[in-house]
Amino acid sequence: MNEILFFGQNEEPKIIKNEPIKIIKPIKFKFKNENEKQIKQISTGFFSIIFLFENGKAIEYSNKNDPKQNPSKIQIEENIQKVTVGSQNEAILTLEGNVFAKGDYINSNNPKEFINISSLIEDTNDRVIQNIVSGNGSIYLLTSNQNAYGIGSNSFGQLGFDSSNFIQKPILMMKNVSKIFSGNSSQFVFLLNSNQELFGCGYNRYSQLGLGESEIEDEKLSYKPTKIQNIPKGKIIDIQSGYLHSIMLIENENENENPKRKLYSCGSDYIGLSKITHSSIFTEIKSSLFKNDNILDFSCGHSHTLILTSKGKLLAFGNNYFGQLGNKNKKIKSIPIQIKLPKLRFNGNISNYHISCGYHKSFLYYSPSYFSSSFSNLEEDLIKLFRRKEFCDILFKTKNGEIIEAHKLILKYRLNQNQNQNEIEKLQEIISNKSIKESNQIFEMIYSNRIINPKLYSEIKEIINSNEKIEETMKRIYLNENEKDFIIERKEKQYKFPKLILIMRSELYRGMFLSVTNDKSNKVTDYSELSNKSFQIFEYWIYSNQIKDEIKITQEIIDEIQIGIDYFQLNQTNPNLFDLLINKFNN
Repeated sequence: MNEILFFGQNEEPKIIKNEPIKIIKPIKFKFKNENEKQIKQISTGFFSIIFLFENGKAIEYSNKNDPKQNPSKIQIEENIQKVTVGSQNEAILTLEGNVFAKGDYINSNNPKEFINISSLIEDTNDRVIQNIVSGNGSIYLLTSNQNAYGIGSNSFGQLGFDSSNFIQKPILMMKNVSKIFSGNSSQFVFLLNSNQELFGCGYNRYSQLGLGESEIEDEKLSYKPTKIQNIPKGKIIDIQSGYLHSIMLIENENENENPKRKLYSCGSDYIGLSKITHSSIFTEIKSSLFKNDNILDFSCGHSHTLILTSKGKLLAFGNNYFGQLGNKNKKIKSIPIQIKLPKLRFNGNISNYHISCGYHKSFLYYSPSYFSSSFSNLEEDLIKLFRRKEFCDILFKTKNGEIIEAHKLILKYRLNQNQNQNEIEKLQEIISNKSIKESNQIFEMIYSNRIINPKLYSEIKEIINSNEKIEETMKRIYLNENEKDFIIERKEKQYKFPKLILIMRSELYRGMFLSVTNDKSNKVTDYSELSNKSFQIFEYWIYSNQIKDEIKITQEIIDEIQIGIDYFQLNQTNPNLFDLLINKFNN
């Protein structure tokens, strides 16, 4: 069931009829069709709002398309997994890894028509897209090979080079990128590599890139990705940007520090970031409202910011001229204030609420699965690994002679192991009669255990272990010593793992194995402070997402595991390891 709250600019034609142009307190937003599926994501810019539903369909409110502001369905045949809206552009990412976009700077011949921009990437092996982000007139693509591309407006160098104001074909900005950050009104972008090094380029007149005072004095623009030096300690979780400001969410490495997550800002005090004039580097946002609380979600509009905390507080600061802070006072708020909310239907599940800020409007909405991809799960990681070329060791040829690379280890455990017939050979025969697009969909089905295309699925279902969960596959790999190619030495004992599994389950090893500079050896002496019993718990959980029944949980083990989770930077699934331990201990 949907629950959506809205406040801010209710522009003409009105998004919500029979309400003033400026809505100064949160009110409920309802669709005309109450039978719509559960909302998954809301993305909003200046001219448009896109609502994405769990069923992979989306609708759009756009005063460019319809002066009456009636919603229209986005006519894309593939299932949509993410949407992003900028000030003059929109983009959608499908489960197949394609990106369709439209806008003034994307398709000048017909700005209202969606076109497949991922198919315009020159390198045909780099056309499977993992994530998308919108800026002001620009769209950024992160490929499965960890390469960042940009398309659209380059008027401030936000595409990473000093040439031309308008690019209608994705250009390579930077390699070895793990995340891209921008904002719907931002003329600048941040790029994070696998070593947690942050780079920025684009409009920097008000130090919104956080490059420091020398950069502000010498340059208004940064035409190439420039490394940002003064980054707060901890793991960068997210960065959201407005027109003149940027907000960074950092997770502290010290588990005992409270709160664990902190917000840092840089940019102009024009929007009331703090009482610092020109915060030229990322500076902590301090408020008594954060005391003994943690940050769940945050979002930036053109000149305002909203924050949702783990105790259910919705906080806001910045420009409030249109009521986008949910307050009738029009003044700029230089420090966070708390927004008074009506009673939420799902208040017990506050972590399932999320924020989306547009230019001068704000949404708070309930979406249980929107951030599921942020907390890495095995199926999503298998798909990502399928697209990483350096781990592929088997080739398949399509009917047009195109080559698809895959992982023999994963295929071996995802296909029926019929003694009378080689299932991999049967798969090769099927692929030889398919197009590159159909072939990629087949591999997505095998890796993810999802029925993405029913017609294709019916053709290959006999060779897919469709009823087996990924965790069961991981257990079988756990029992097979021949598939383990990495050794962790601890005191007198050795533990063997497949590198692929460690990459899926640990950010520590993901950075080690996927880095272009780090050592690729197959042995490491690791954290010795954990007892053997605690390490055995890690070992079994990494494969199965479960705890062995025969292991007795003590307070000492719980304390050790808590330290180990941070050390190994485990990608926690649901339920996570710590919750499992606590439940078993209590029982």
